[in-house]
Amino acid sequence: MRKNKADDQGTRLLTDVELELMTILWRIGEGSVAGVMEELPEGRHLAYTSVSTILRILEQKKILRTRKEGRGHIYIPLLNKPDYETKAVKHVVDRVFEGTPIALIKRLLDTVSINEKELEEIERLISKKGKDE
Repeated sequence: MRKNKADDQGTRLLTDVELELMTILWRIGEGSVAGVMEELPEGRHLAYTSVSTILRILEQKKILRTRKEGRGHIYIPLLNKPDYETKAVKHVVDRVFEGTPIALIKRLLDTVSINEKELEEIERLISKKGKDE
């Protein structure tokens, strides 16, 4: 039986440094090792070989694909950011909050500063979700 694309990308979450590099690639669309390094935040120093190794690992995990360009490679995300966000949220709900989304929402509201406009947007989304079901 053939695995689907999500299975090919594994069920594990990305490591911190993998997520850092993927966030850059999601933002810029695609890039070389040097291009990714240029986008690292000021003061964040990673060796060229480290970035190259991590990008190759992500390619082996089928999270990135490459295109040969000159002597180097261009790395292109196969896993898109919204799909990863969904996977990460499901993981947190299942593993940290024992499958109870309301517990996550309560903790979020107790922990993160949310302004009036954001609360109104949350209420609108909840209202819309209720009507959709």
